[in-house]
Amino acid sequence: MLEGPVTGCCAPRHRHTHGLKWLQQVDAQSPEDKPLHLVIDNDCTHQHPQVLAWVERRNQAQQRRYGRARLQLHFTPTGASWLNMVERCFRDLTTRRLRGGVFRSVEELVRTMEAYLRQHNQTPKPFIWTAKASDILAKVTRAKAAAEKLQNQ
Repeated sequence: MLEGPVTGCCAPRHRHTHGLKWLQQVDAQSPEDKPLHLVIDNDCTHQHPQVLAWVERRNQAQQRRYGRARLQLHFTPTGASWLNMVERCFRDLTTRRLRGGVFRSVEELVRTMEAYLRQHNQTPKPFIWTAKASDILAKVTRAKAAAEKLQNQ
């Protein structure tokens, strides 16, 4: 949608069931006739068979109804978190609300994060990737050269 609202949820553990719950929440909160392109890391919880089966079932239903799949999952490569705009959201959450904070309980931390998302969503702005591809490729080339130099020493 590129409208900027953030859909988030806090879970006590990092399990595929929580990731599936989040996917279902995003699906439910988005206009049904719109395709969703989700850029996510390649964590095993996102690629769990139950998650992928649910995505497939949902896409089949959307294919029948609208003539196209709804959910497109784009997995970022390992070590390429900068490709995922949610990391930018996490950075903003950290710098604006969490860093330097004192939280006396997990519940207080969760309330703080949820309050941040509510505040962000009052006047949401999309996270825009402003880096130029040429600059990124130049950095990758320099990093690769440095890594090869270290490896050959």
